[in-house]
Amino acid sequence: MQTKGNKYGTHRVISPHGVLTQAADKIDNDMNKVYSNEIVCDVISLNIDSASFKQIKDECGGDEEKIKTRIMQIVSERGKMQNPVTGSGGMFIGTVSRIGEDLKNRNLKAGDKIASLVSLSLTPLNIKRITAVHIGIDRVDIEGQAVLFESGIYAVLPNDMPENLALAALDVAGAPAQTARLVKKGDAVLVLGAGGKSGVLVCCEAKKHAGAKGRVIGMVRKQSDADKLLSLGIVDGVILASATQPVDVLEKALKANGGREYDVAINCVNVASAEMATILPVRDGGVVYFFSMATSFTKAALGAEGVGKDVTMIIGNGYCHNHAEITLDILRKNPKIRELFEKTYV
Repeated sequence: MQTKGNKYGTHRVISPHGVLTQAADKIDNDMNKVYSNEIVCDVISLNIDSASFKQIKDECGGDEEKIKTRIMQIVSERGKMQNPVTGSGGMFIGTVSRIGEDLKNRNLKAGDKIASLVSLSLTPLNIKRITAVHIGIDRVDIEGQAVLFESGIYAVLPNDMPENLALAALDVAGAPAQTARLVKKGDAVLVLGAGGKSGVLVCCEAKKHAGAKGRVIGMVRKQSDADKLLSLGIVDGVILASATQPVDVLEKALKANGGREYDVAINCVNVASAEMATILPVRDGGVVYFFSMATSFTKAALGAEGVGKDVTMIIGNGYCHNHAEITLDILRKNPKIRELFEKTYV
Protein backbone atom coordinates (compact mmCIF):
# COMPACT_ATOMS: atom_id res chain seq x y z
CA MET A 1 0.00 0.00 0.00
CA GLN A 2 1.33 3.43 -0.93
CA THR A 3 2.11 6.01 1.74
CA LYS A 4 -0.08 9.10 1.69
CA GLY A 5 1.68 12.44 1.77
CA ASN A 6 0.47 15.83 2.87
CA LYS A 7 -2.01 17.44 0.47
CA TYR A 8 0.24 20.50 0.08
CA GLY A 9 3.50 18.56 -0.15
CA THR A 10 5.02 19.24 3.26
CA HIS A 11 6.17 15.59 3.39
CA ARG A 12 8.76 16.62 0.76
CA VAL A 13 10.19 19.49 2.81
CA ILE A 14 13.74 18.90 4.06
CA SER A 15 14.49 22.32 5.53
CA PRO A 16 13.44 24.40 7.31
CA HIS A 17 10.92 22.37 9.25
CA GLY A 18 7.27 23.46 9.27
CA VAL A 19 7.08 25.42 6.01
CA LEU A 20 5.40 24.74 2.68
CA THR A 21 7.51 23.65 -0.26
CA GLN A 22 7.72 27.10 -1.81
CA ALA A 23 9.22 28.61 1.35
CA ALA A 24 11.58 25.66 1.84
CA ASP A 25 15.29 26.01 1.19
CA LYS A 26 15.45 22.39 0.12
CA ILE A 27 12.86 19.76 -0.76
CA ASP A 28 13.06 16.04 -1.49
CA ASN A 29 13.19 15.40 -5.25
CA ASP A 30 13.68 11.63 -5.05
CA MET A 31 11.38 10.27 -7.75
CA ASN A 32 11.73 6.69 -6.53
CA LYS A 33 9.62 7.50 -3.49
CA VAL A 34 5.97 6.63 -4.07
CA TYR A 35 3.11 8.53 -2.44
CA SER A 36 -0.56 7.77 -2.99
CA ASN A 37 -1.53 11.40 -3.60
CA GLU A 38 1.19 12.49 -6.01
CA ILE A 39 1.43 12.61 -9.79
CA VAL A 40 4.87 12.00 -11.30
CA CYS A 41 5.61 13.40 -14.77
CA ASP A 42 8.40 12.91 -17.28
CA VAL A 43 9.32 16.51 -18.05
CA ILE A 44 9.87 17.75 -21.59
CA SER A 45 10.43 21.48 -21.10
CA LEU A 46 10.64 24.11 -18.39
CA ASN A 47 9.34 27.59 -19.03
CA ILE A 48 11.37 29.66 -16.59
CA ASP A 49 9.68 32.73 -15.11
CA SER A 50 10.71 35.80 -17.10
CA ALA A 51 12.27 37.68 -14.18
CA SER A 52 14.15 34.55 -13.10
CA PHE A 53 15.44 33.70 -16.57
CA LYS A 54 16.60 37.26 -17.17
CA GLN A 55 18.53 37.23 -13.88
CA ILE A 56 20.20 33.90 -14.72
CA LYS A 57 20.94 34.98 -18.29
CA ASP A 58 22.52 38.23 -17.09
CA GLU A 59 24.51 36.43 -14.39
CA CYS A 60 25.83 33.99 -17.00
CA GLY A 61 26.52 36.63 -19.63
CA GLY A 62 24.09 34.96 -22.02
CA ASP A 63 26.31 31.86 -22.30
CA GLU A 64 24.08 28.81 -22.85
CA GLU A 65 26.42 26.31 -21.19
CA LYS A 66 26.74 28.51 -18.13
CA ILE A 67 22.94 28.87 -18.02
CA LYS A 68 22.62 25.07 -18.09
CA THR A 69 25.16 24.75 -15.29
CA ARG A 70 23.44 27.38 -13.15
CA ILE A 71 20.01 25.79 -13.52
CA MET A 72 21.41 22.35 -12.72
CA GLN A 73 23.14 23.82 -9.67
CA ILE A 74 19.94 25.45 -8.37
CA VAL A 75 17.93 22.23 -8.78
CA SER A 76 20.68 20.13 -7.20
CA GLU A 77 20.87 22.43 -4.18
CA ARG A 78 17.14 23.04 -3.70
CA GLY A 79 15.36 20.05 -5.21
CA LYS A 80 13.29 22.49 -7.27
CA MET A 81 13.78 25.26 -9.83
CA GLN A 82 13.49 28.31 -7.60
CA ASN A 83 15.81 31.19 -8.41
CA PRO A 84 17.45 32.19 -5.10
CA VAL A 85 17.63 35.83 -6.25
CA THR A 86 14.09 36.37 -7.55
CA GLY A 87 12.39 33.59 -5.57
CA SER A 88 10.34 32.68 -8.65
CA GLY A 89 10.16 29.53 -10.75
CA GLY A 90 8.09 28.92 -13.86
CA MET A 91 6.18 25.86 -15.08
CA PHE A 92 6.71 22.61 -16.98
CA ILE A 93 5.16 20.48 -19.68
CA GLY A 94 5.51 16.75 -19.49
CA THR A 95 3.92 13.34 -19.83
CA VAL A 96 2.15 11.71 -16.92
CA SER A 97 4.23 8.77 -15.75
CA ARG A 98 2.60 7.66 -12.50
CA ILE A 99 -0.63 8.53 -10.71
CA GLY A 100 -0.98 7.77 -7.01
CA GLU A 101 -3.79 5.40 -6.07
CA ASP A 102 -5.67 8.14 -4.17
CA LEU A 103 -5.84 10.25 -7.35
CA LYS A 104 -7.07 7.53 -9.72
CA ASN A 105 -10.50 9.13 -9.88
CA ARG A 106 -9.14 12.17 -11.68
CA ASN A 107 -9.78 12.58 -15.39
CA LEU A 108 -6.15 11.79 -16.12
CA LYS A 109 -4.16 8.78 -17.26
CA ALA A 110 -0.56 7.77 -17.78
CA GLY A 111 0.69 9.11 -21.10
CA ASP A 112 -1.36 12.33 -21.04
CA LYS A 113 0.63 15.44 -21.86
CA ILE A 114 0.02 18.18 -19.33
CA ALA A 115 1.22 21.64 -18.39
CA SER A 116 1.74 22.33 -14.72
CA LEU A 117 -0.16 25.38 -13.54
CA VAL A 118 1.73 25.66 -10.26
CA SER A 119 5.13 27.28 -9.89
CA LEU A 120 8.40 25.40 -10.25
CA SER A 121 9.39 27.25 -7.07
CA LEU A 122 7.38 24.67 -5.09
CA THR A 123 7.57 21.64 -7.42
CA PRO A 124 9.97 18.73 -6.71
CA LEU A 125 12.15 18.46 -9.81
CA ASN A 126 14.95 16.10 -10.77
CA ILE A 127 16.94 16.91 -13.91
CA LYS A 128 19.12 14.28 -15.57
CA ARG A 129 20.34 16.68 -18.21
CA ILE A 130 19.40 19.85 -20.05
CA THR A 131 19.22 19.22 -23.77
CA ALA A 132 18.61 22.75 -25.08
CA VAL A 133 18.37 26.37 -23.95
CA HIS A 134 16.02 28.70 -25.83
CA ILE A 135 17.22 32.11 -24.67
CA GLY A 136 14.69 34.11 -26.66
CA ILE A 137 11.67 32.43 -25.05
CA ASP A 138 12.91 31.69 -21.49
CA ARG A 139 12.66 27.93 -22.03
CA VAL A 140 14.90 24.93 -21.46
CA ASP A 141 14.33 21.39 -22.72
CA ILE A 142 15.29 18.69 -20.25
CA GLU A 143 15.28 15.01 -19.41
CA GLY A 144 13.93 14.65 -15.91
CA GLN A 145 10.91 14.21 -13.69
CA ALA A 146 8.67 16.40 -11.55
CA VAL A 147 5.98 15.84 -8.92
CA LEU A 148 2.55 17.41 -8.64
CA PHE A 149 0.95 17.27 -5.21
CA GLU A 150 -2.70 16.55 -4.50
CA SER A 151 -3.36 20.30 -4.36
CA GLY A 152 -1.46 20.93 -7.58
CA ILE A 153 -3.26 22.19 -10.66
CA TYR A 154 -2.52 21.33 -14.28
CA ALA A 155 -4.02 21.45 -17.74
CA VAL A 156 -4.15 18.59 -20.22
CA LEU A 157 -2.66 20.06 -23.39
CA PRO A 158 -5.30 20.85 -26.03
CA ASN A 159 -5.53 19.02 -29.34
CA ASP A 160 -6.10 22.12 -31.46
CA MET A 161 -2.68 23.72 -31.07
CA PRO A 162 0.98 22.65 -30.79
CA GLU A 163 2.13 21.89 -27.25
CA ASN A 164 4.81 24.59 -27.27
CA LEU A 165 2.23 27.18 -28.28
CA ALA A 166 -0.06 26.11 -25.44
CA LEU A 167 2.88 26.17 -23.03
CA ALA A 168 3.82 29.70 -24.04
CA ALA A 169 0.32 30.94 -23.26
CA LEU A 170 -0.31 28.85 -20.14
CA ASP A 171 2.95 30.09 -18.65
CA VAL A 172 1.29 33.48 -18.08
CA ALA A 173 -2.35 32.36 -17.89
CA GLY A 174 -2.98 34.15 -14.61
CA ALA A 175 -2.43 37.60 -16.11
CA PRO A 176 -5.21 37.78 -18.74
CA ALA A 177 -7.61 35.84 -16.52
CA GLN A 178 -7.12 38.25 -13.62
CA THR A 179 -7.45 41.13 -16.09
CA ALA A 180 -10.88 39.80 -17.07
CA ARG A 181 -11.92 40.13 -13.41
CA LEU A 182 -10.48 43.59 -12.86
CA VAL A 183 -11.35 45.58 -15.99
CA LYS A 184 -14.87 46.92 -16.36
CA LYS A 185 -16.70 48.53 -19.25
CA GLY A 186 -15.49 52.09 -19.82
CA ASP A 187 -12.27 51.71 -17.79
CA ALA A 188 -9.02 53.41 -18.72
CA VAL A 189 -6.28 50.78 -18.44
CA LEU A 190 -2.49 51.18 -18.51
CA VAL A 191 -0.43 48.06 -19.25
CA LEU A 192 3.28 48.28 -18.46
CA GLY A 193 5.44 45.81 -20.38
CA ALA A 194 2.69 45.52 -22.97
CA GLY A 195 4.95 44.15 -25.69
CA GLY A 196 5.84 40.92 -23.91
CA LYS A 197 4.01 37.61 -23.77
CA SER A 198 1.82 38.40 -20.78
CA GLY A 199 1.45 42.04 -21.83
CA VAL A 200 -0.05 41.21 -25.23
CA LEU A 201 -2.59 38.82 -23.68
CA VAL A 202 -3.46 41.37 -20.99
CA CYS A 203 -3.99 44.14 -23.54
CA CYS A 204 -6.28 41.89 -25.57
CA GLU A 205 -8.38 40.93 -22.55
CA ALA A 206 -8.42 44.51 -21.21
CA LYS A 207 -9.63 45.84 -24.56
CA LYS A 208 -12.37 43.21 -24.63
CA HIS A 209 -13.72 44.15 -21.20
CA ALA A 210 -13.16 47.92 -21.34
CA GLY A 211 -15.20 48.05 -24.53
CA ALA A 212 -15.63 50.86 -27.01
CA LYS A 213 -16.00 53.47 -24.27
CA GLY A 214 -12.87 52.32 -22.46
CA ARG A 215 -9.26 53.05 -23.29
CA VAL A 216 -6.24 50.73 -23.18
CA ILE A 217 -2.75 52.21 -23.33
CA GLY A 218 0.31 50.02 -23.62
CA MET A 219 3.73 51.04 -22.33
CA VAL A 220 6.78 49.59 -24.09
CA ARG A 221 10.44 50.48 -24.49
CA LYS A 222 10.91 49.87 -28.23
CA GLN A 223 9.16 51.34 -31.25
CA SER A 224 8.97 47.88 -32.81
CA ASP A 225 6.84 46.72 -29.87
CA ALA A 226 4.65 49.79 -30.22
CA ASP A 227 4.10 49.05 -33.90
CA LYS A 228 3.30 45.42 -33.06
CA LEU A 229 0.64 46.34 -30.51
CA LEU A 230 -1.01 48.84 -32.83
CA SER A 231 -1.05 46.34 -35.70
CA LEU A 232 -2.77 43.77 -33.45
CA GLY A 233 -5.56 46.24 -32.71
CA ILE A 234 -5.53 45.52 -28.97
CA VAL A 235 -4.63 49.01 -27.70
CA ASP A 236 -5.91 52.53 -28.19
CA GLY A 237 -2.48 54.03 -27.85
CA VAL A 238 1.14 53.27 -26.95
CA ILE A 239 3.79 55.17 -25.00
CA LEU A 240 7.54 54.63 -25.13
CA ALA A 241 9.12 54.72 -21.68
CA SER A 242 11.10 52.78 -19.12
CA ALA A 243 9.16 51.34 -16.19
CA THR A 244 12.03 52.31 -13.90
CA GLN A 245 11.41 56.02 -14.65
CA PRO A 246 8.10 56.72 -12.85
CA VAL A 247 7.85 60.46 -13.51
CA ASP A 248 8.42 60.01 -17.24
CA VAL A 249 5.85 57.19 -17.33
CA LEU A 250 3.34 59.34 -15.42
CA GLU A 251 3.66 62.30 -17.75
CA LYS A 252 3.41 60.23 -20.93
CA ALA A 253 0.62 58.03 -19.59
CA LEU A 254 -1.55 61.00 -18.58
CA LYS A 255 -0.98 62.69 -21.93
CA ALA A 256 -2.06 59.49 -23.72
CA ASN A 257 -5.27 59.45 -21.69
CA GLY A 258 -6.26 63.08 -22.22
CA GLY A 259 -4.77 64.19 -18.91
CA ARG A 260 -6.89 61.77 -16.88
CA GLU A 261 -5.64 59.19 -14.41
CA TYR A 262 -6.31 55.50 -15.00
CA ASP A 263 -8.81 53.17 -13.40
CA VAL A 264 -6.51 50.15 -13.66
CA ALA A 265 -2.78 49.68 -14.16
CA ILE A 266 -1.26 46.25 -14.82
CA ASN A 267 2.46 45.60 -14.44
CA CYS A 268 3.84 42.92 -16.79
CA VAL A 269 7.50 44.00 -16.83
CA ASN A 270 10.38 41.69 -15.85
CA VAL A 271 12.62 44.27 -14.17
CA ALA A 272 12.80 45.55 -10.61
CA SER A 273 11.86 49.05 -9.40
CA ALA A 274 8.79 49.43 -11.59
CA GLU A 275 6.38 49.79 -8.68
CA MET A 276 5.95 53.57 -8.72
CA ALA A 277 5.58 53.78 -12.49
CA THR A 278 2.59 51.48 -12.04
CA ILE A 279 1.07 53.27 -9.06
CA LEU A 280 1.46 56.95 -9.99
CA PRO A 281 -0.86 57.06 -13.05
CA VAL A 282 -3.79 55.45 -11.18
CA ARG A 283 -6.64 57.46 -9.66
CA ASP A 284 -7.61 57.24 -5.99
CA GLY A 285 -9.86 54.21 -5.64
CA GLY A 286 -8.30 52.58 -8.70
CA VAL A 287 -6.65 49.18 -8.99
CA VAL A 288 -2.98 48.31 -9.43
CA TYR A 289 -2.21 44.72 -10.44
CA PHE A 290 1.39 43.50 -10.15
CA PHE A 291 1.80 40.41 -12.31
CA SER A 292 5.57 40.89 -12.42
CA MET A 293 7.56 38.59 -10.13
CA ALA A 294 10.18 41.33 -9.85
CA THR A 295 7.79 43.40 -7.73
CA SER A 296 8.81 44.45 -4.22
CA PHE A 297 5.91 44.54 -1.76
CA THR A 298 7.88 46.96 0.40
CA LYS A 299 8.51 49.39 -2.43
CA ALA A 300 4.89 49.21 -3.57
CA ALA A 301 3.34 49.64 -0.13
CA LEU A 302 5.63 52.37 1.13
CA GLY A 303 5.74 54.07 -2.26
CA ALA A 304 1.97 54.35 -2.52
CA GLU A 305 1.83 55.70 1.02
CA GLY A 306 4.60 58.17 0.28
CA VAL A 307 2.75 59.78 -2.63
CA GLY A 308 -0.66 59.64 -0.94
CA LYS A 309 -2.23 57.15 -3.34
CA ASP A 310 -5.33 55.38 -2.03
CA VAL A 311 -5.32 52.48 -4.49
CA THR A 312 -6.08 48.78 -4.23
CA MET A 313 -2.91 46.82 -4.95
CA ILE A 314 -3.17 43.18 -6.00
CA ILE A 315 -0.35 40.66 -6.04
CA GLY A 316 -0.20 38.67 -9.26
CA ASN A 317 -1.60 35.32 -8.22
CA GLY A 318 -0.81 33.08 -11.18
CA TYR A 319 -3.99 31.12 -10.66
CA CYS A 320 -7.68 31.82 -10.82
CA HIS A 321 -10.58 29.62 -11.86
CA ASN A 322 -10.69 28.81 -15.60
CA HIS A 323 -7.50 30.77 -16.29
CA ALA A 324 -6.19 28.11 -18.69
CA GLU A 325 -9.31 28.15 -20.86
CA ILE A 326 -9.58 31.96 -20.79
CA THR A 327 -6.01 32.27 -22.02
CA LEU A 328 -6.11 29.55 -24.66
CA ASP A 329 -9.33 31.04 -26.00
CA ILE A 330 -7.48 34.27 -26.73
CA LEU A 331 -5.25 32.33 -29.13
CA ARG A 332 -8.23 30.50 -30.60
CA LYS A 333 -10.25 33.65 -31.27
CA ASN A 334 -7.46 36.04 -32.31
CA PRO A 335 -5.54 34.76 -35.35
CA LYS A 336 -3.10 37.68 -35.27
CA ILE A 337 -2.11 36.99 -31.68
CA ARG A 338 -1.82 33.28 -32.35
CA GLU A 339 0.42 34.01 -35.34
CA LEU A 340 2.56 36.32 -33.18
CA PHE A 341 2.96 33.62 -30.52
CA GLU A 342 3.81 30.98 -33.12
CA LYS A 343 6.51 33.19 -34.61
CA THR A 344 7.93 34.49 -31.35
CA TYR A 345 7.50 31.93 -28.58
CA VAL A 346 7.39 28.48 -30.20
